[in-house]
Amino acid sequence: MTLAETSFSDLINKPVRTVELLSGSFAHSLRLRRRDDVDLVLTTASRYDQDHVILDTAVRLFVALLRDDDSESLLVRVLPEVFAWAAFLPEADQRLLAMELVRTLRGASDLDNLAPVTQLIVEWRHTAEVHADPELAEALRQKTGDFGPVPAPNVAP
Repeated sequence: MTLAETSFSDLINKPVRTVELLSGSFAHSLRLRRRDDVDLVLTTASRYDQDHVILDTAVRLFVALLRDDDSESLLVRVLPEVFAWAAFLPEADQRLLAMELVRTLRGASDLDNLAPVTQLIVEWRHTAEVHADPELAEALRQKTGDFGPVPAPNVAP
């Protein structure tokens, strides 16, 4: 989706003109570029509500479809099409990713906070990176034994 863009300072200095840009934007969203920080997206309340309804509906539909007996194996089969890196995960981990993804999507939708989904995907992607590197995977499988208690960190008073 392409967003109309303007600078954050335009919002501060020319708020009426900037909101007019938002109203004229096909997506009803406006990217506010900031020089020394992350960009922001300004959107209409109706667009936000619409996006939330769509996401919530998709998640509920997805979860309902997964109640079928064969759905878990179907989800595991399509995971590498959604996340190409999932092909490097062992089958047991692919199943675990699928189930965690469903639970996390459902909870995140109810909370109206997608951050847990993003975190889950990032964590599983890193796990796949380990499995994709034979040397790293082997190093992590090595049994190293118990090195005893870990000393307390030095804490400055």
